[in-house]
Amino acid sequence: MTESLILLLIAAFAALSSFVQRVTGFGFGIVMMTMLPYVMPSYGEATALSGMLAACMAVVPAVQKRRHVRLKKLLPILLTFLVLSFFSVKLLTVIDGHSLKRLFGVALILVSIYLFFFNDKVRLKPTLPVQISLGALSGALGGMFAMQGPPAVVYFMASSESKDEYIAATQWYFVTGNLMMTLFRWRSGFVTQPVLESALTALPAVALGLWIGARVYSRLHNDHLRKIVYIFLALAGVVSVVL
Repeated sequence: MTESLILLLIAAFAALSSFVQRVTGFGFGIVMMTMLPYVMPSYGEATALSGMLAACMAVVPAVQKRRHVRLKKLLPILLTFLVLSFFSVKLLTVIDGHSLKRLFGVALILVSIYLFFFNDKVRLKPTLPVQISLGALSGALGGMFAMQGPPAVVYFMASSESKDEYIAATQWYFVTGNLMMTLFRWRSGFVTQPVLESALTALPAVALGLWIGARVYSRLHNDHLRKIVYIFLALAGVVSVVL
């Protein structure tokens, strides 16, 4: 595969990933990581590129929805995530996470099925034990697979009182988390010249996906958004198991 074709493929997936995350509130890393490990020089560099682009993508909706942020619901899970993601990035330098990714995929499928059929019974309150537990799981998945979204999404979807509060919480979570993980990955040697060149090429595609996704999102009802999120969780689990 030529370098030009690789850059075109990365840009196409960046647009799709940005669109998915703007509509559902998450999913950028999940979509990107179905392709990046096969075209980047290493798995670590794939996670670095995905994280950098995800941080750029989430800035705009995060700023737009900043007034809907509820810090008591956000800060504990975010701080826990940052601690665990630091150690997970370090762990990625010594182990191959592909086999663990399949186990994660199976768990994701089971969780999404449960939420889809019993979502009215899911009432996760923003208590400290819930935030620490899901923040730790999110940090581990984010550091190793660039897929920190699902645990956080389950929490924010269940604890948010409106669609705007949900988007505000998830996007600030991803902006802060991905910026910090980019720093962790840089210190671990994963932010290389190919990563930076690919990121610059893909940024216009990220903006395009964000623009299209914003127009689709404005037409979604809360119940429809929930179902789309749960279906996408299941699809992400299948992708993690198969690829």
